Amino acid sequence: MGPPGRKLDTMAFQVASETLEEQIMPADGVIIKTEDLWKTYDMGEAIAVHALSGVSFEIERAEYVAIMGPSGSGKSTLMNLIGCLDTPTSGRYWLNQHQVSELSDDELAYIRNKEIGFVFQTFNLLSRATALHNVELPLIYAGVPAVERLEKASEALRKVDLTERMHHRPNELSGGQRQRVAIARALVNNPSIILADEPTGNLDSATGEEIMRVLDRLHESGNTIILVTHEHDIAAHAYRILHIRDGKIARDERVR
Repeated sequence: MGPPGRKLDTMAFQVASETLEEQIMPADGVIIKTEDLWKTYDMGEAIAVHALSGVSFEIERAEYVAIMGPSGSGKSTLMNLIGCLDTPTSGRYWLNQHQVSELSDDELAYIRNKEIGFVFQTFNLLSRATALHNVELPLIYAGVPAVERLEKASEALRKVDLTERMHHRPNELSGGQRQRVAIARALVNNPSIILADEPTGNLDSATGEEIMRVLDRLHESGNTIILVTHEHDIAAHAYRILHIRDGKIARDERVR
C-alpha cells in the first residue's frame, strides 16, 4: 500500500493535466491551431537543420490568410504540416478540433481527404479524365455513391463557372480553366480549409487574377482560405499575412 496522500497526489496531477489540456485546446471558432511546432531534418554527421523553430498561431473559421516568405524560409514545410502531408518533429497541431500532430499515416490520409481541399501550382489533374471525373476523385476515395458523386462534382464545377466544360479533358482546357477544375476538386468534399500552394504560379498575370477572383468569391461565401505564396500581389488578396523567415513567424499582419 502506498504512502498516505499518494492517491490524492495522483488525482491532483490528473486534474492539473486535464486543466492544462483544456487551456491548450483550440477555442470554439478556431479551425487551425499550432503550438510550438518544430520540424528538424537530420543531415548526418551531427548536423540538424531546423526548417521550423517553435511556430505557434491560430486561424479562425472563414479567415483568409496568406503564408508568405522567401525560398528556404520554412513556408513550404509549414504548408506540408498544415496539409497533413508531414508530421512535426515536436509540438502540436489541431485541425477542426482534431489533434493531428501525432496521427499515423493512414489517419493522416483520412483527415487530409476529409478536412483539406488542395489547390496546387501544377494543377495535378489526370490527363485522360474529364473535368467532371477529376473533380469526383476525392469522393471516390471517400466511398461516396456514384449518383451523389455526380451531383456534388457538377455543383462544384458550377461554383467555378465551368458547367459547360465539365466533359472536356485537361488538354482541351486553358491554364485558367484547369486551375478552376483543381479548385472545384478542392471544394467537392466541403473541406474545413482550402489550402492553395502558389495557385497562380503557372499562369500569366491576367489569368492569375481571374483565379484569385474565384478564391475571393469562395471566401466571401464562407470558406476558410490559406494561400502559400511569395508574391506580394497574390498575398494582398488575403485579410491576414503570416510572414515566415528562418523557420519562425517574423510578423503576423492584419491587412484588412
